[in-house]
Amino acid sequence: MAEEGAATQGGAEKVVHTYPLIRHSDMSEEMRTEAVELSVTACEKFAQNNELAARMVKESMDKKFGPAFHVVVGESYGFEITYECTTICYMYFGGNQAICIWKCS
Repeated sequence: MAEEGAATQGGAEKVVHTYPLIRHSDMSEEMRTEAVELSVTACEKFAQNNELAARMVKESMDKKFGPAFHVVVGESYGFEITYECTTICYMYFGGNQAICIWKCS
């Protein structure tokens, strides 16, 4: 597959995805597409600064779909949140970069 790269780690092959991998989402199709595109753009633009990437996604989602969106971008974190139905998207990008977007007012 051209979109996946293989890296070896301790003799085992590890697959690194270069496309967004959605783990959970109950957003509408339009909102999910916008969230994925914004997340990919932000993570590529601010590869070394997760805070700026999260801020870019949050501000864009607030403008398009109304206020009170929250965004977390990073590696190796866990979470438990309360959110409005049909407004959460949890995805991975670039292997181990996790992005969680949700709305809670």
